[in-house]
Amino acid sequence: MNHAELSDSVAAALGLSKADGKKAVDAVIAAIADAVAKGEEVSVAGFGKFKVKESAAREGRNPATGAAIQIPASKKLGFTAAKAVKDRLNS
Repeated sequence: MNHAELSDSVAAALGLSKADGKKAVDAVIAAIADAVAKGEEVSVAGFGKFKVKESAAREGRNPATGAAIQIPASKKLGFTAAKAVKDRLNS
């Protein structure tokens, strides 16, 4: 499912126009992105948790040449699915 299909699904479920469905999806995505950018954990009951994970700087290898390279520290967005979602996937 892509962004447009998700927007259409939300619009249909809520009885909104496609434009309003897109605005609703965009607002939810923006709220999650803003919260995790501040380092906050976002927990959506029955769906899962979004949280920022720190990745330390480390040494790696260039696969083409085998030369050692420094990989800088970074932040990654992690998602942990709620039990209800896991159960739905595995039923």
